[in-house]
Amino acid sequence: MPPRHILVVNAGSSTLKLRLLDAGDALEADAELPAAEDPRPALEEFLAGAPEPDAAGHRVVHGGSEYVAATRVDHDVEAHLEALRELAPLHNPPALAAIHALARLRPELPAVACFDTAFHAGLPAAAATYALPEAWRRRWPLRRFGFHGLSHAYVAQRTAELCARPAADLRIVSAHLGGGASLAAVGGGRSVDTTMGFTPLEGLVMATRSGSVDPGLILWLERRGGLDAAEIETALEAESGLVGLSGTSSRMGDLLAASRNGDERAGLAVDVYVHRLRAGIAAMAAALEGLDALAFTGGVGEHEPEVRSLACRGLGFLDVELDGTANERASAGADAILDSGRKRVRVVLVHAREDLEIAAQVRAVLQ
Repeated sequence: MPPRHILVVNAGSSTLKLRLLDAGDALEADAELPAAEDPRPALEEFLAGAPEPDAAGHRVVHGGSEYVAATRVDHDVEAHLEALRELAPLHNPPALAAIHALARLRPELPAVACFDTAFHAGLPAAAATYALPEAWRRRWPLRRFGFHGLSHAYVAQRTAELCARPAADLRIVSAHLGGGASLAAVGGGRSVDTTMGFTPLEGLVMATRSGSVDPGLILWLERRGGLDAAEIETALEAESGLVGLSGTSSRMGDLLAASRNGDERAGLAVDVYVHRLRAGIAAMAAALEGLDALAFTGGVGEHEPEVRSLACRGLGFLDVELDGTANERASAGADAILDSGRKRVRVVLVHAREDLEIAAQVRAVLQ
C-alpha cells in the first residue's frame, strides 16, 4: 500500500524545510526554519503539530557514483553517505543530521534518500568526463556529477505539461536560479548536460559562489598569493559570486535596484551573472542540438522578471522571444507561459517544487 502521508525533509546549509504531503500531493503542513546543528527539536515540534507521516523523503545533495536513484535508508546507506560528506561539505552534513534525528524520533518510519545527483547519473561520457590523467580517474571518482537534479527533473516534467507535449519529444533547457544556480539540458526527459560538476561550485555565477574559474588562477593564488586550500575554499564558496562582485549583497533584487540607482559594482555583478547565464543556456542548447523550451525556476528565476528578460534578450538566435507583459505579471502567480507566441521556442516559468519530485520518488521506492 502506498504511503498516505509523506514527510519531505530538505535540510540545507542555512535552512530546514519541512513539508507534509497527502496521497494527492496536497500540502498539509509546511515550515521553513533556520538550520541547527541538531535538527531534532525542530522535527519534533513539526511532527507534534501535523498528521503522522507514513514515510519520509530526505533531499541529499551528493550521492557520489554509488547512488544513481532514490534509495531506502538503512545503516549501510547511512555509513556510505557519511563517506560522501567531503564532496558536498555545506550540504550533505545537514542532510545526514536530519536523517539521524528523524530515525531517533521515528525509528520505524520508512525513510528514502533522494539525490540531487541522481538525475544526472546517466550523463553521456562526453559530458561527464573531465580531461584528466587516467591514473587520477581510476583512483578517484573524478567526474561531473551535476546537481539540482530533483528540481530539474520536476521542471522538465512540468514544462512538458505546460507545453501540452510529451516530455519524450522535447529539448528543454532548465534554469534553476536560486542561491545556487545551474542549468540542465534535458532531452527526451533525460539529462544530457549540466553546468555544475564534481561539486556544486562549477558553472554559473551564484549568490556567494564563484562558479567556474580558471584552475590556473587557483594555483597562482596558492603559489604567489600565499593562500592555503581552506582560505581559497571559503572565498570561493561564501565570499564570491554576486556578493563578491558587488561588495554589498548576494540578493539579485537588491543588486538590480542598486544598479538602476547608478551603483556600478552592482551593475557589474548583474552583467557578469547574465553574461554567464546566456552563454550557459546557449551551450546547453548546443548539447541538445536544438531547443524547444526554456524554463526558469528557483528564487531568482521565479521572482526576478528583469533577469529573465535580460537573459532572453541575447537568445533571439535560438528563436527565443519573451512577451514583456506576461513576463512582468508572472512572478507572483502560478506556473506560466512567458513567450510571445511568435517564435517556435516556448519560454515558461515553473515554481520550484522539489518536494513533489521527492514524494514521487518515495512512492516509487516503497511500492
